[in-house]
Amino acid sequence: MPHDRRPPSADPLVALADRCVQCGLCLPACPTYGRDRLEAESPRGRIALARAWALDSIVATATSEAHLDHCLGCRSCESVCPAGVDYGRLLVLARSRQRERRPPAWRQRLIEGLAARPRWMAAALSLYRVGYPWLPEAWRSLPRPPRPAPIPPARPQPAAQARAGLFVGCVADTYESALRAATARLCASLGVELDPVAGQGCCGALHEHAGNAAAAQDLAQANRGAFSGHDTVLSLASGCHTALAHSLAPQARVVDAIAYLDQAGAGLRFRPSPQRIAVHLPCTQRNVVKSVPALRRLLARVPGLQVVELDAGYGCCGAAGSQMLAAPARAAEYRAPLLEQLAHSGAALLLSANIGCRLHLGGGTSIPVQHPLEFLAGLLDEGGAAPAAD
Repeated sequence: MPHDRRPPSADPLVALADRCVQCGLCLPACPTYGRDRLEAESPRGRIALARAWALDSIVATATSEAHLDHCLGCRSCESVCPAGVDYGRLLVLARSRQRERRPPAWRQRLIEGLAARPRWMAAALSLYRVGYPWLPEAWRSLPRPPRPAPIPPARPQPAAQARAGLFVGCVADTYESALRAATARLCASLGVELDPVAGQGCCGALHEHAGNAAAAQDLAQANRGAFSGHDTVLSLASGCHTALAHSLAPQARVVDAIAYLDQAGAGLRFRPSPQRIAVHLPCTQRNVVKSVPALRRLLARVPGLQVVELDAGYGCCGAAGSQMLAAPARAAEYRAPLLEQLAHSGAALLLSANIGCRLHLGGGTSIPVQHPLEFLAGLLDEGGAAPAAD
């Protein structure tokens, strides 16, 4: 039977795989194919493997399982696919079944366990910060966590005209206190009050992408309860955005904070800054959240700012959720071209809108790495800002 006339399969994974017409247009967009030049390291190859496993036409081996493990989940293939294959959903299903065939490694279980337990995560990162100077280089998987940011003195702000919840996340709770303060400052200048909701936790993307559907669902349910009563929730990490949006729909809309400020912040004004900065555009920001145009517009409001967008390498920095910790050597290979481009760019600062990417990139360079909103808040001209309601 011709490929395009197959009847729909009752197996959702097979049905998703059958949408692939095997044209190969995804190959040039795929970071792992670009690195290895192997069919099995391409979206087309992985779709064929997942379909064959689902139909029991081939047996999964350690080698073939590794090809699925290597997928970065960047979803660049979706942006060029003429058949509209939902590769992200297919990958989640394939890894869920992989987890049934093969238990995850201890390191993956540890990462998932810490992410699902905020207090454990905070305690582990606190110990990591204290012991960081004495740890061997091989154990410094993440940049040293910052000290808790002091609460700045309150400034006169316009009366709140709108209110939104703010998603914190798991590892970002420790690493992003300065970013949350910066975002609150930007929003307050527009008359928007942010609520850092108590009881929230990890978005579950890390667990879902590793095939741990049960844990992802539990985390989604906890966040639904925590954010009840909020119509709008802002996300600060492009990698968390989709999982959080699915968790909170339809009770609340989740908006990338960059897109929110671009749309609502017509009154934002920034002081001139003639410096040169580099911008890394995470896969999730480009392919899923699609807030890159909003980021470019916000940065263009800074007079004199010189912006260099990093585009070297394979199209992904290699962080890929837990992969930068579970497979650090491989992840570093994807990061290396970007860091080399950064080193030759003349930039004094690197911006990236995803926490995982910032941690991964920051672990390989001495150049400071920030979220774009933390950078913009430092240049905010509050005398020139005009309130703008959501």
